[in-house]
Amino acid sequence: MEQPMTLPACPVETTLALISSRWAVLILRDLMGGTKRFSELKRSIGHISQKVLTANLRAMEEKGLLTRTVYPEVPPRVEYTLTETGRSLSPVLEAMAAWGASYQARRKGAPGA
Repeated sequence: MEQPMTLPACPVETTLALISSRWAVLILRDLMGGTKRFSELKRSIGHISQKVLTANLRAMEEKGLLTRTVYPEVPPRVEYTLTETGRSLSPVLEAMAAWGASYQARRKGAPGA
């Protein structure tokens, strides 16, 4: 039987433990819009190998952030959907996007940028 993840005492560290991979954040971003197939995720994320995407999706499924549904078709169709826990990270991603846009704007206005 699988051991539950031991969570750090610090809430910020707990959040980082769940989304510490840059790929995990991009997967969350893409799944906020709804269910996606593996190929859609790979295409929208860009420079990620199939192996790395698969590993991140499995880790996120184990952490309870998304669900994986396999349809018994030929070829098999696999879809990924955020769980309620995964969707609850929306404000975190929105804050990251707002901060990133603000930083980009400041950098564009900076001398020598």
